[in-house]
Amino acid sequence: MPRFAANLSMMFTEVPFLERFERAATAGFTAVEYLFPYEFEAAVLAERLRRADLSQVLFNLPPGDWSRGERGLAALAGREDEFKRALDEAVRYAGIIGCPRLHVMAGLVPDEEAKAAAMDTYLKNLEWACTQVAGEPLTLVIEPINNRDIPGYLLNYQYLAREVIEQVGHTNLRLQLDLYHVQIMEGDLAVHVRDYADITAHMQIAGVPERHEPDTGEINYPYLFELIDEVGYDGWVGCEYRPRGHTEAGLDWFAPYAVEEQRAQGNL
Repeated sequence: MPRFAANLSMMFTEVPFLERFERAATAGFTAVEYLFPYEFEAAVLAERLRRADLSQVLFNLPPGDWSRGERGLAALAGREDEFKRALDEAVRYAGIIGCPRLHVMAGLVPDEEAKAAAMDTYLKNLEWACTQVAGEPLTLVIEPINNRDIPGYLLNYQYLAREVIEQVGHTNLRLQLDLYHVQIMEGDLAVHVRDYADITAHMQIAGVPERHEPDTGEINYPYLFELIDEVGYDGWVGCEYRPRGHTEAGLDWFAPYAVEEQRAQGNL
């Protein structure tokens, strides 16, 4: 059975961020992810996780100036020192919080002629980052993102992510397979789940096209959840979706999985 992590940047937004941990636990989740932790002290987040008996499974490196539209630093030439500081900050937070995965966002490269140079910067920064965290209990992940939601994002396709991972050549760099993005850019989800299982360290889901709950839209998620088990994926599946309304009101899809997760945890 897939193990689901609530994304606290998108779910339970009816309450302030620090209150979302308990809401997720009450709803039956045993793990959470979110975009960024840096607004809060790491010790505060660690305490919220402890109180709610939750695992933190993923967050992103600092992305640059998010408010001004930046979406990552790893592929931006001339920003290497900032990228290194971002990695250091993320690793510090991960150590205190106990998070085993960090998403390294590539960044925006809207100029087609600049993409080759940006990819070279991206590969060099990823190789450096993998070397830096080699002694840490950490996996770095990269995620192809659709160019409808984030136009100009450097990495859009799974085959390119595989090429990057193979060129970097470190075992602590893996794929974050977001089925919402895959459906928009490529489709053929079952084939992608099978073909990329060997390099996938984290998954994410959302309904397409509105990015709502996974029980709406054009994707047959129950089928894919069975396939995820079939291919032997035992990592987490992040619920990175925007609820149609009140978060708890849209969790009928999750209810049977919550029961199984609680049973697996020995709580039932």
